[in-house]
Amino acid sequence: MNVQERMAELYRLMDYHNERYYNQDDPEISDFEYDRLSLELRKLEAEYPLFMRTDSPTQRVGGTARREFKKVKHDVPVISLQDVFSKEDVYDFVNKMREELVSPEFVVERKIDGLSLVLRYYDGVLKEAITRGDGETGESVFENALEIRTVPRTIPAKLPYLEVRGEVYMCTESFEKANKKQMETGGKIYQNRRNSAAGTMRQLDPSVVRERELDIFIFNLEISEGKEFSSHSETLEWLKEQGFDVSPGYQICHTADEVWNAICEIGDVRWSLDYGLDGAVVKVNDLEQRRSLGMTSKVPRWATAYKYPPEQKETVVEDITVQVGRTGRITPLAILAPVRLAETTVSRATLHNQDYINEKDVRVGDTVIVQKAGDIIPEVLAVVKDKRPEGTVPYQLPEVCPICGAPVEREADGAHMHCTGDECYAKDSRSIAYFVSKDAMNMEGFGPSAVEALISEGYIKNIADIYELHRYRDRLIEEGIIGKEKSVTNVLAAIEKSKENDIDRLITGFGIKNVGKQSAKTLALNFADMDEVMNAGVELLMGLPDFGAVVAEGIVEFFSKEKNRETVRRLAEAGVNMQSRASETRKDDRFAGKTFVLTGTLPSMKRDEAQAIIESFGGKCSGSVSKKTSYVLAGDEAGSKLTKAQTLGIAIIDEEQFKEMIK
Repeated sequence: MNVQERMAELYRLMDYHNERYYNQDDPEISDFEYDRLSLELRKLEAEYPLFMRTDSPTQRVGGTARREFKKVKHDVPVISLQDVFSKEDVYDFVNKMREELVSPEFVVERKIDGLSLVLRYYDGVLKEAITRGDGETGESVFENALEIRTVPRTIPAKLPYLEVRGEVYMCTESFEKANKKQMETGGKIYQNRRNSAAGTMRQLDPSVVRERELDIFIFNLEISEGKEFSSHSETLEWLKEQGFDVSPGYQICHTADEVWNAICEIGDVRWSLDYGLDGAVVKVNDLEQRRSLGMTSKVPRWATAYKYPPEQKETVVEDITVQVGRTGRITPLAILAPVRLAETTVSRATLHNQDYINEKDVRVGDTVIVQKAGDIIPEVLAVVKDKRPEGTVPYQLPEVCPICGAPVEREADGAHMHCTGDECYAKDSRSIAYFVSKDAMNMEGFGPSAVEALISEGYIKNIADIYELHRYRDRLIEEGIIGKEKSVTNVLAAIEKSKENDIDRLITGFGIKNVGKQSAKTLALNFADMDEVMNAGVELLMGLPDFGAVVAEGIVEFFSKEKNRETVRRLAEAGVNMQSRASETRKDDRFAGKTFVLTGTLPSMKRDEAQAIIESFGGKCSGSVSKKTSYVLAGDEAGSKLTKAQTLGIAIIDEEQFKEMIK
């Protein structure tokens, strides 16, 4: 490749990764890898200016702007609050404060679901904006803060130094507008307002922040040099006079009953608000009383956060259908009369298995109570029996697969039913869709609809056929079943790129029962290649970390089938990597027996990079905090996992400490 061709390739790569990072909030490469591309392009442009593009990404904001934010030490630690979940807990908190303090007042506020931000004003002028970070050190997002609609750039009071803390959020209208644009441009659809607000504030191009129309509510005055206040409510009223939008609808209360009523009032309007809430905050109002109470080792003693239970509503089960998953599992699905729940319309919910249906006695025509577990996943809680219409009958899962007609069998050691057919279209299409997905071989642009189209047209029957598609490029373009020339070219390029994946992705893509991404990584770390994995016995596999008999037997059973071994042979012949790079890079076992939990956004590395490093030293990563957790690696905007770790007394480390551990 000559110089001009290399520069053209670098321009293409830079444009692509800028789009992923700045506009889709979904980067594919690390900052380090991005900076290497940028440095190479800058050197070539300096040496060969005739080949330089007039709109080079090295010459515009959002192209090669710094991909890291400056770290800033907090003057006041940005701490979390102790969460409570019941009326009794709230009363206990209030009564304890009344025992320790003289006639305390309480302020009850809405807990905005957004991104914490600290603003610093010098002589009335905004000079700095800092994210929460790890609570001790945050990141400067000053340029982005200037683009938040409700952040005053100047205030009337010219105090030498003023520091306030607030919550950046995205209102409903802005959220819907942002998603509409994402759909129009084929970008990533945001699932909730909090994450889209947080992702927007981490953009390096401030114009993106301006376009997405963020707002902020200020809920605390941290420092006010030259002016004294006696109560929290007094600070909020003063901040309102200075032009800030402060905690909306806050109430001053004196008794536990008043506090609880205020919390209930917030809960009543929660889903009608133009912004997201994730609870209510109860604070002692008097600032001197706060100082006397101080903190525990982890949280302030003068405040608590009440978490609301999921919203529940009644709706009707209009039908019960079944889905066939990639492993053949038969899953019943309740088709519901559409109901608005936790900001979205819910029209279906999983019923899990026959035992679940029997236990709750769910029938077609029943009125049921539904909620979103964690405000995300719809679930049927209970049947309202006194509203059951006459003539309903208990529901039974079919005895044959609704897709291929093969017999359905119940798991020997479980509650789930499985299709036994070897040539079930539903299993094939979902298995292949999983193989090409981001979690497995990560073939970008190759989605489930393209998989189904190629299966129905006879181009692919199993995963090995995917790597033969390049032979039909012209025909695929002509027929247009997965799009026009650009779409076909992109899919074929993604297929070719996937050949270089490490074998953990390949193993994940096989969809072996009970073998997920973590188990696949363990196999890649402990075996040199796919041949060793395929020929490993049950006893050897059970000797691996967290591998029990069920997982080991599932792997042996999978590779004992000739059709699966033939698929592996075909993949190898097509050039798919069969060597374990992970086992080659295994350094030592310093993290052996240690479990890490990653939370928040790390300053200079992606979570999967940190996870790969941990695993290369023999450690394990988990998605949840428990007493078995060894370390929590916390980055910017670490949430409930960090709070739980503090409660359990688990060691919390930041990226710098982590880097010291892996030196």
